[in-house]
Amino acid sequence: MDQPRWRQVYEIIRGQIEGGQLRPGDKVPSVIQLQAEYGIATATGQKVHRALRADGLIRTEPGMGSFVVPREGVEDEDQENGS
Repeated sequence: MDQPRWRQVYEIIRGQIEGGQLRPGDKVPSVIQLQAEYGIATATGQKVHRALRADGLIRTEPGMGSFVVPREGVEDEDQENGS
């Protein structure tokens, strides 16, 4: 089963967020960085960002970039464990 290229890149970034390589507050790769790293078109990179935002994984601050959003429950667990 072949996934569209935007979905493949989306799954990579989502996996990095869920796996902890990209943590809450970390800046996610920009559309330009996604283009360079994955050889995708601008529109494809924009679609990746839109999907990540729609799923509540990132937030975009104009002029600043896109950042990982804290997940519900994760911070609470950290606080309960004294982190």
